[in-house]
Amino acid sequence: MNKGGAAGLGGGAGAGSGPTAAAASAAAQKQKTLLQRVEGDIANIVDNFSHLVNVARVNDPPVRNSQEAFMMEMRSARMVQAADSLLKLVSELKQTAIFSGFASLNDHVEQRRIEFNQLAEKTDHTLSKVGEEAAANLKELESHYSSSAQKTMQNLQP
Repeated sequence: MNKGGAAGLGGGAGAGSGPTAAAASAAAQKQKTLLQRVEGDIANIVDNFSHLVNVARVNDPPVRNSQEAFMMEMRSARMVQAADSLLKLVSELKQTAIFSGFASLNDHVEQRRIEFNQLAEKTDHTLSKVGEEAAANLKELESHYSSSAQKTMQNLQP
């Protein structure tokens, strides 16, 4: 039997800020709930197995044997339920790992996108600065050339 149950996994606001703190709080709560379920299911399997072994003795009176057979069936059914609960828990853990992997991947992609946007803005700023400096230097060179003696000599030659 599933003693842990599926407790509410509400994403209460944690001590941090924003959705990441709430997600971390929800993940911690979910992990605690899953660990409780695992402990409960394993304890249930062990308890039922020990009772099953104790009941498995063969006695002479037929009434006692039928009672023991019923007890064995009941304990084995409880073991099967606990094992089924563990299998469902494993499936849920796999899904959680897959989807949390996507969430962390999305967070990483968003973080890299922000970094690249900042780098692009910095590069644009640097390029505009270099363009302005090149234009100023070119203007200075043109004014220097136009007032130079070589230009006046070239203009005088046919």
